[in-house]
Amino acid sequence: MTLAAGSPATHRAGVALAVVAAFGFSFKAILVKLAYPYGVDAITLLALRMAFALPVFLWVGFSASRNAPALGRRDWLAIAALGALGYYGASILDFLGLKYISAGLERLILFTYPTLTLLFGVVLHGRTITRREGLALGLCYAGIAAAFAHDLQFAGDSAAVWIGGGFVFASSVSYALYLSGSAGMIAKLGAARFTALAMLVSTAATGGHFLATQPLAALVVQPWQVYALGAGMGVFCTVLPVFAQSAAIRRIGSGPAALVGMFGPLLTIVFAWLLLDEGFSTAQMIGVALVIVGIATVSRR
Repeated sequence: MTLAAGSPATHRAGVALAVVAAFGFSFKAILVKLAYPYGVDAITLLALRMAFALPVFLWVGFSASRNAPALGRRDWLAIAALGALGYYGASILDFLGLKYISAGLERLILFTYPTLTLLFGVVLHGRTITRREGLALGLCYAGIAAAFAHDLQFAGDSAAVWIGGGFVFASSVSYALYLSGSAGMIAKLGAARFTALAMLVSTAATGGHFLATQPLAALVVQPWQVYALGAGMGVFCTVLPVFAQSAAIRRIGSGPAALVGMFGPLLTIVFAWLLLDEGFSTAQMIGVALVIVGIATVSRR
């Protein structure tokens, strides 16, 4: 049965899909942190994640491109650059950062990408920041400061918090650059085709990085727990939330879908508390609240 656009059933389905997407995106950091105690390194873990997600994106890319116009050289260059930024660059920096900081702090820092996109508009296109946008920026970074204070309090090595925070912030910058450049390609190619092709570029870049730095045997000597966690990241934290988010946006629009996604940092902190025994403090909750309010403010029309 096809749901009618704008019907209550369509709205409920869209909200449910947005919740699934938020859950999947939020749980990725938890799985990464669970995998590291088994001795796997960041690039091997990322390669496993991409390998498990690859068949789905190959199928989507082939299906979406089968009757579509051929791509020109400039299109392929744009896809290569954006795929390297959004799925390879942002992911490897994020995985490296998670070796040093808590999953909760990682999610809060990553969640700043809308503010970075705003700042890129100021630097690259001469935009001016409105009073409301300035307030949103202040709230977001005050929230991150509160979460940093929490991690510094509980961390045995404060330098590690700064190193990990730097990696994850660089990941957020990479993802914001990807978003800033992808709108035109999505409009030209369609979301499914562009996403699948960008994912294939990212998989190739990840594979090249892995082969340049690790022996091929590293993919076959991991304990079964690492393969299970890699499969979970590939399927439930990559493929499922990407398509759930797209389906949610089609049903309820990007604004409401993004609003549901704002619960992502809170979900990550709760999961980290339950599964990783990470601290759960007042400072952390204040940080979450400030970042969510800031992102909600900057995301409004």
